[in-house]
Amino acid sequence: MAISATLLSKITAYRHEFHQHPEVSAHEFETTKRITEILEQWGITVNKTSLVTGVVATIEGTHPGKQVTLRADIDALPVTEATNLTFKSVNDGVMHACGHDIHLSSLLGAAYILQHERSELTGTIQLLFQPAEEAEHGAEKVLKAHVLDHTVAMASFHNNPNLPVGTIGLKAGSLMAGCYHFDITLHGAGAHGARPEKSRDPIVAQAAVVSALQTVVSRNVKPLEAAVVSVTQVHGGDTWNVLPETVTLGGTVRTFNDETTELVKRRMEQLVMQVAAAYDVTADFDWAIGAYPIQNDADLVTAIKPTVSEHAKVITPEVSMAGEDFATFQQRIPGAFAFVGSNGAPNAADWHDSHFVGLDATLAFGIQYFVDVAHVLGEYAVKLG
Repeated sequence: MAISATLLSKITAYRHEFHQHPEVSAHEFETTKRITEILEQWGITVNKTSLVTGVVATIEGTHPGKQVTLRADIDALPVTEATNLTFKSVNDGVMHACGHDIHLSSLLGAAYILQHERSELTGTIQLLFQPAEEAEHGAEKVLKAHVLDHTVAMASFHNNPNLPVGTIGLKAGSLMAGCYHFDITLHGAGAHGARPEKSRDPIVAQAAVVSALQTVVSRNVKPLEAAVVSVTQVHGGDTWNVLPETVTLGGTVRTFNDETTELVKRRMEQLVMQVAAAYDVTADFDWAIGAYPIQNDADLVTAIKPTVSEHAKVITPEVSMAGEDFATFQQRIPGAFAFVGSNGAPNAADWHDSHFVGLDATLAFGIQYFVDVAHVLGEYAVKLG
């Protein structure tokens, strides 16, 4: 079934509706309700789960097979929209600044088509409208809800404003980085600003810590192995004439494999503790996983690429240092993740920018990608035995 002008117009209207009414991670209540209404209007089975937000639905093919899952994320960001779109956000301080409205609308369009192509489908196509991708570890919530217990292969995509509409970036192996958080607290002794000799100054210590952390990548990681260490926040002191007792700082690390991750983490913690000792303060070092690296299954990419190439220009994309929690699913289930071009203008704002604009024309390619992948994955799952 081709994407008709009528369907594309309907999905575009839905996209505008979702964009105007964004909801942050784990609070996508109205988004969940609306997606459910649309799917049920089309006669698609919406499953009951223990998820508080998010939607899981199934389309049964007429040919026997296994279950595969198509996933789109549905949450927005705590960003105030600065675009001039006629359908800009009406929710103060919340914006679809990462284009998840494009993702979920594309999956809705694909659902409509797949529901009408049941006679051509193999196995069960599960539709996962995932909550809380940006925060709150939504992928882990999905796994704990046992939504994917019977899924043997998965696919998803992320719009990419750096690629022109009509382009799909698809490659085996690394595509997006692992995303990790670190928090450091330096404990010293406060004093009057006029009597610094009575202090153990954590502000001076944090300056040395920040400088030392800049050597972790440059002097520990192989030059051909990508990694990023960024200190993004520093907090210390309450007034102009008092040296504080504590200073906190935090930031993010991005890597593409476990070996580099462990190396960076170990060297960071060593440097923090050693620099703290040199300045006669103590330190706490905390580390948390935001997302694992996206690692695309090579066999799935090989199977998908020929069909996707019939409807879009498929390229080998540059890897991204941004993170995506689809990678959590890939820790257990073979998965393919692609970039779908959503703008391509030289000055296009990137993800998480208040000026971000994903073009409506992206929807046709997002819908088609999901439809193509559903057919390929269904047949691929049969070959898995």
